[in-house]
Amino acid sequence: MKTLENQTLLYDEDCPLCLVYTSGFIKAGMLDKNGKKPYCQLSDEEQNFIDVKRASNEIALVDNENKTVIYGIDSLLKVIGFSFPWMEKIGNLKPIKFFLKKIYSFISYNRKVIIPSKIKKEIKLQCVPNFNYKYRILYILFAIVTSSLLINKFDDNFIFSKTLLFTTVLFLIQNILILKFSREIVINYLGNFATSILLGSFLLLPIIILKSFLNLPETIYQIYFYFIISITIIDIIRRIKIIKFNLK
Repeated sequence: MKTLENQTLLYDEDCPLCLVYTSGFIKAGMLDKNGKKPYCQLSDEEQNFIDVKRASNEIALVDNENKTVIYGIDSLLKVIGFSFPWMEKIGNLKPIKFFLKKIYSFISYNRKVIIPSKIKKEIKLQCVPNFNYKYRILYILFAIVTSSLLINKFDDNFIFSKTLLFTTVLFLIQNILILKFSREIVINYLGNFATSILLGSFLLLPIIILKSFLNLPETIYQIYFYFIISITIIDIIRRIKIIKFNLK
């Protein structure tokens, strides 16, 4: 594995996914031991040549010798491509790169509603992506459609007769409580709500797979489903607390 030296990826320390893949690059020998750095630890000198706003939206790869920076999917392709040139060539093909950029932006702009974190107000530099209505609405729609498919696969009759009303009422109550806030805050909350529902829906997968092999009693399905609902409600409450903390 070839090592790309004197290059540093700036990552969001509150994003588990960012931490995993930047650490993975170093462990794999694709970057040297100084190949990653938390965004919030940028020095004043580094801020002179790094686009700080852009780096909060797209992970930045800093060339420490030449003081140059590339961002987003380009930085990831450079790191991967140094060890696997063929992957960089494929990734730079126009249609593939266009697709990769859209997927990257979809995840990056929504990462704070996928995994919310408390804003550390004592830290001057916060790696918080800009609010993007397009990607947030797309994410909410994606979560709704995916959750609906998984829930219906679990048991369509049970869902429509027992849980549609519950979910709708919960959704309306939560939205009434946040009407006093700005549209951005409301949509941010809806993104968190959608994530909780999506995560709960993915937790139905073990039973969905099991159903294809075994004919279990309906009671087992209902108990498991209400267990998932409980986990989802707990996650929603946790997210509301984080949002309220960030609004203070």
